[in-house]
Amino acid sequence: MRRVAIIGGGLSGVAAAYQLAREPDIEFTLFEASERLGGTLETVHRDGFTIECGPDSWVTEKPWARELAVELGLDAEIIASNDQRRRTYLLQNHHLLPMPDGMRMMVPTRWAPIMESSLFTWQARLAYLREVRRAEELKQSALGNGEDESVASFVRRHFGDEVTSTIAGPLLAGVFGGSIDKLSVRAVMPAFVKLEQEHGSLIAALQQRREGDLAAVFTSLKSGLGTLIERIAQTLPAHMVRLGHEVSALRRQGGQWQIEGLGASGLFDAVIVSAPAHVTRQLLRPIHIEFDSLLTMDATSAIVIALAFSAEHAKPLRIPRGFGYLVPQASNRDRRPEDDPQLLACTFVDQKFSHRAPEGAVLLRGFFGGDTAPTLLNKDNAALVSLAHRQLSRVLGPLPEPDISLVRRWPLSLPQYAVGHLDRIAKLAALVDCFPGLHLVGNAYYGVGLPDLVRQGRETAREAGRG
Repeated sequence: MRRVAIIGGGLSGVAAAYQLAREPDIEFTLFEASERLGGTLETVHRDGFTIECGPDSWVTEKPWARELAVELGLDAEIIASNDQRRRTYLLQNHHLLPMPDGMRMMVPTRWAPIMESSLFTWQARLAYLREVRRAEELKQSALGNGEDESVASFVRRHFGDEVTSTIAGPLLAGVFGGSIDKLSVRAVMPAFVKLEQEHGSLIAALQQRREGDLAAVFTSLKSGLGTLIERIAQTLPAHMVRLGHEVSALRRQGGQWQIEGLGASGLFDAVIVSAPAHVTRQLLRPIHIEFDSLLTMDATSAIVIALAFSAEHAKPLRIPRGFGYLVPQASNRDRRPEDDPQLLACTFVDQKFSHRAPEGAVLLRGFFGGDTAPTLLNKDNAALVSLAHRQLSRVLGPLPEPDISLVRRWPLSLPQYAVGHLDRIAKLAALVDCFPGLHLVGNAYYGVGLPDLVRQGRETAREAGRG
């Protein structure tokens, strides 16, 4: 019987445990420091509202989360976003301006919406038009093998400063909570890097595709993503899951791994570390000094604030038709010291997905992150709710007091894939290979989306099980 330890009960760790439970001749133990599984995946049900405390969906085009949901018998729970309402706004000069239809992130697939949009100046429209004519030039300047640059540099080469700050900045901040001046384009937008290498012009490449191929559809579960964790947990032998067991030390002993910590101990043939990068760094630094530098990476914090309004109290509200809005990062850079920290984004939850709120009710989710998050983490819930309520009222019009409010803090939950990220992770993988039975999974390495975490967890479990 091969013994495997899993350190960390976030989605990647839970997916690894699910896979190991299906492998023959494997005995595993999952150690989770907190009193619940799932990490940032958490769903709260209250008075007919389904409130996601962390991620609310996954990208449909990546299959691994859906495959797992189907295996768990959740076929009937799988729902797609309400794409007939799919519109995203950008906050500009205190007004919400819709992003043009047919956008693939910052790249237009149709000309008319760009030319008619009030979001852009004539200089930005001209930069879009010129990008197609510069196809050969851009192809020649495309990144070579092993080269990298920031997302800001990549987008600026194609579309100029205005598009970079107006669209690329807030879009990526909404996912990573960080700065596009630091994020690696090879790690964050590999598909666009490949398009540039093959076609030069991103616009020309995407406009060659059928519109149906470009739809960025989101998928979730009707009862919330917490159901995914709950259903996985039901498949795991209870004695193999240890909540409230913090691992503080990990060391090699003979050909095995010794685990020590608060309620956590034992010898194992393999160990899957699915903890955040800064925790993994603390565990592995005593094993080899190079783990210290290779696992040193910036991570930003996130604060999610949900405000729910009953159908009666929502009657006077005039929420725009769409999925929500983003705030360009320039708004945060230009704010005065006396100004409130700004939300990075707001989701109109009841419009994005059905079954999230009672008929006629409104559910909003605000997101603080990036540079402002550290100053907010220690504020009490009432202060954070008041701050979000005030900010949303300025943008959406006066809001009544919410019938339900919810706050979740996720410290250092968003790793920043800095320029050179993939090269560093390759070096980290090579170092890990020097220690038989050691495996690393999580959002610090090969993707932050839920499908990527499921894929990492299951593939790594198969490898750890084989030995």
